[in-house]
Amino acid sequence: QVQLVESGGGSVQAGGSLRLSCTSRGSSLNDYAIGWVRQRPGKEREGISCINISGGNAFSADSVKGRFTGSRDKAKNLVYLEMNNLKLEDTARNYCETCWYGVGTYEYEGLGQGTQVIVSS
Repeated sequence: QVQLVESGGGSVQAGGSLRLSCTSRGSSLNDYAIGWVRQRPGKEREGISCINISGGNAFSADSVKGRFTGSRDKAKNLVYLEMNNLKLEDTARNYCETCWYGVGTYEYEGLGQGTQVIVSS
């Protein structure tokens, strides 16, 4: 399994923006669809994005559609999540993981540490 490392989290006021980054150790990201999963306080894990191998947004959750955009830079071995118009409810620990379309839904797998996003009023 590819080892993924997230960065770019931080504290921001509501309405602000952040860009999360994901890279890998030991092997290239370029052979995988990579997605983002978040864990909000008191909530279940939520898959919010899946970026396919070619860089297109295969999936974007309704909760972030129109505000978050995934992309990738193959030359730099990076996958990004651009987060705009952040809301209080976007406070979460965000993880990048491999993703694929399973039985009726997108599935995710990863063992990263995640990066924390805190949105304040």
